[in-house]
Amino acid sequence: MKYGYARVSTVAQDLTVQTNHLESEGCEVIYKEKFTGTKTDRPEFNHLLSELKEGDTLVVTKLDRLARNTKEGIEIIEGLFGKGVKVHVLNVGLLEDTTMGKFFLQTMLAVAEMERNMIVERTQEGKALAKQSADYREGRPRKYSKKQVDHALGLLNEGHTYREVEAKTGIPKRTLIRYKNERESAQ
Repeated sequence: MKYGYARVSTVAQDLTVQTNHLESEGCEVIYKEKFTGTKTDRPEFNHLLSELKEGDTLVVTKLDRLARNTKEGIEIIEGLFGKGVKVHVLNVGLLEDTTMGKFFLQTMLAVAEMERNMIVERTQEGKALAKQSADYREGRPRKYSKKQVDHALGLLNEGHTYREVEAKTGIPKRTLIRYKNERESAQ
């Protein structure tokens, strides 16, 4: 039987491209997961591993969908080879349980791990550079401008209710309360 495995790292990411590739490759069952690849204990992946048996083929679009580091990737794939499961990586080809196949696998996994480490490194460098800016703020950007918040809080101070201010400005009551508390604690 041909099994597919599609994984993205965050809930916001989309699995459609991967699942389309797996379907066109003829996968009969596709396991999908929105879970970081840095963790080895992935629920759907573990379920898939327990389903695979001798003669089955596991198909993934890229090698980094299986593992994010060389050691883990080798352990997973050698475990699959040990069960008699074939591993087909669409952007690489069919991985073989041979000396050259294992060399190729180790090389590809090392490259995938290096790419991930470089992404993390660049992200950290960008964050350090951004922190040097005077207006840097950690976390998600604010949805409402300072001008909008000042206007809404001014309406509250004039005696309007939270519900009235929310209707006029579109800023939810909970957000208004949070901004009001921030302003009061800053004084």
